[in-house]
Amino acid sequence: MKYQIKDIKLAAQGQLRLDWAEKEMPVLRQIGNEFAKTRPLKGVRIAACLHVTKETGVLAKMLAQGGADVALCGSNPLSTQDDVAAALAKDGIKIFAWRGISNKDYYTCLNRCLDTKPHITIDDGADLISLVHSKRQDALNGIWGGQEETTTGVIRLKAMAKEGALKYPVVAVNDTPTKHMFDNYYGTGQSTIDAIIRATNILLAGKKVVIAGYGYCGSGAAMRARGLGAHVIVTEVDQTKALKAVMDGYYVTTMQEAAKLGDVFITATGDIDVIVKKHMQEMKDRVILANTGHFNVEISLPDLKSLSKAHRAINYVTEEYTLKNGRRIYLLAEGRLVNLAAGEGHPSSVMDMSFSGQALTAAWIAKNHKKLSPGVHEVPEEIDQKVAKLKLAAMEAKIDTLTPRQKKYLASWQEGT
Repeated sequence: MKYQIKDIKLAAQGQLRLDWAEKEMPVLRQIGNEFAKTRPLKGVRIAACLHVTKETGVLAKMLAQGGADVALCGSNPLSTQDDVAAALAKDGIKIFAWRGISNKDYYTCLNRCLDTKPHITIDDGADLISLVHSKRQDALNGIWGGQEETTTGVIRLKAMAKEGALKYPVVAVNDTPTKHMFDNYYGTGQSTIDAIIRATNILLAGKKVVIAGYGYCGSGAAMRARGLGAHVIVTEVDQTKALKAVMDGYYVTTMQEAAKLGDVFITATGDIDVIVKKHMQEMKDRVILANTGHFNVEISLPDLKSLSKAHRAINYVTEEYTLKNGRRIYLLAEGRLVNLAAGEGHPSSVMDMSFSGQALTAAWIAKNHKKLSPGVHEVPEEIDQKVAKLKLAAMEAKIDTLTPRQKKYLASWQEGT
């Protein structure tokens, strides 16, 4: 069977969602039309481990239009949209994903993607790449290159490259400006707050919202929370980012101090043990914990369980833990990335840029893979500039161009005051 999903009967509803997303993704649609004519991925096998959302579905279809044989699995147990998966399966995409997948089945699905003997891997969190370098080294010989779209994944890959453990070239799509400046900041910022409200229906106005991590994702969430009337507190380990948060008007303190103050906590660091037992013991009654980092390690679930005397599900993404001290803590989405597990993820229009970069990068790897050495590579600037140019045009925005005299001035060192 070319797919393993929840229910193929959901395909009609999934197609409606795909149609909606595609209309919101004009740049990717235009690239897909170009691909249909030029077929830059003809005969190329692509294995992708991504959140199976309507936006990812549009990417998969555009890659297929370019000639690619696409195999797709989910990159998180709770982020797959089952109706979208059904629609993709009906369209002939090899897809192995469903919401609520067990850990065992999760890796079975990754292996099924690798069984297609891919030339290119596309990752969201580096799970495919990690599997290839550990238990599936048989797949290494046929892989030309890979792509990674998360900060967490890129950190992993750079550590592997530093130790000489990375065996094939991987392009850090996450690090391109049209990805992290928009997807991470605007996309994560909006979708995180949206998901928390969907899960709890709380009023953020007047609440104290603690944001752990002031990178692109954390600062985006802070901006949206403040816009809804929250008093935002930021915690950081990086002095420069902390200074920026202060100058952006936020109260910056340690997590130990913030634990006593916050009503809602959002982790966005990509690191482990950001909120642990000593913090939970200081928290007020009815605090809400959410994580918007890739893995469910930022909020210590073992610590939360050890402190609790009772547990119950409030709804499908909200769990109540009653601590031995009588206070209650509400955990969203099992501590997994809340914007996809409790919401619909980033808006299609912002994923238009990220996935356009992914599509063009895949075509670039297919064309240039023989010139690439193992390691982490940047997205070529011309790809990022093309995505930005097409997005500006789609948004009916115009920019000025430098005159010859201006270009000469910028290139000269001879003119001064």
